[in-house]
Amino acid sequence: MQKTILDENIKNKKFTKEFVSEIYNLPLLDLVYKAQTVHREYQPLNKVQLCTLGNIKSGNCPEDCKYCPQSSRYNTEIEKYKLMPKEDVIKEATLAKENGSTRFCMGAAWRNAPENEEFNHILELVKEVKNLGMEACCTLGMLTQEQANKLKDAGLTAYNHNLDTSEEFYKEVITTRTYKDRLETIQYVADAGIQVCSGGILGLGESVEDRIELFRTLANLDPQPESVPINVLVKVEGTPLFGNEEIDPFDMVRSIATARILMPKARVRLSAGRLQMTDELQTLCFMGGANSIFTGEKLLTTDNPSFNADKKLFEKLKIEAM
Repeated sequence: MQKTILDENIKNKKFTKEFVSEIYNLPLLDLVYKAQTVHREYQPLNKVQLCTLGNIKSGNCPEDCKYCPQSSRYNTEIEKYKLMPKEDVIKEATLAKENGSTRFCMGAAWRNAPENEEFNHILELVKEVKNLGMEACCTLGMLTQEQANKLKDAGLTAYNHNLDTSEEFYKEVITTRTYKDRLETIQYVADAGIQVCSGGILGLGESVEDRIELFRTLANLDPQPESVPINVLVKVEGTPLFGNEEIDPFDMVRSIATARILMPKARVRLSAGRLQMTDELQTLCFMGGANSIFTGEKLLTTDNPSFNADKKLFEKLKIEAM
């Protein structure tokens, strides 16, 4: 895949399903080679951004996302708490910075961001994280344009709002909001001048065609996402998808490589599910173009590799934190 061809596709928004399918279904070694070639043209070599995701408000979400233990509709054994005090959040962000993270993302289990004092509290948190010299990111559910503008004014770097899967399969996973709702919030974020962080989840029961359509949709966003988190379903007892089959590890590599080729300037992020990945699989993902990870003991409510485990892997691979 030549750089000029990619540039033309990005410029003219010609990412068709056939084009993406051709990339995704390449022989794996060819796919990884092409992804690494693109990566070397657009990204710094042997450098990975460390990000930390803090769960600043947990549980009691009215949505019915079948993968999520924070939904009030499912009986899961997670800790539930209201919006955390500023001091506790900043303490967590400071620890993340000390362990090498340059971005701190604050997640709150809401269907949509509130309009009351809680939102003002979020704005204060954004300012405090920025004062630490870190990139500030939030994932708070759906936003209005006015809220997006206020987050921008507070200094928010990026906003995470995942598409999860294809539009066609989406309704099999979530019924309490539409795909259009998701795309609307993403557009509000982009229009406010905030970087868009948007990706998907593998292992929801989707088909290969659904994955291809997800990456086509992400690549055709205008502007393309600044970061693309690729998650593997972490099955939590009590959620409807607890019994889902494990995905083939090579499907993860294919997804990472496809995202890198289609979105060469994005940070492609290994997100949920890393604890179940071997060092060898993570290394293949880095070869395929991943250059960001979520680090820290927890990823919202599920376990994640420790700071020390990530440090040891980076030392083996001679990878540096950005």
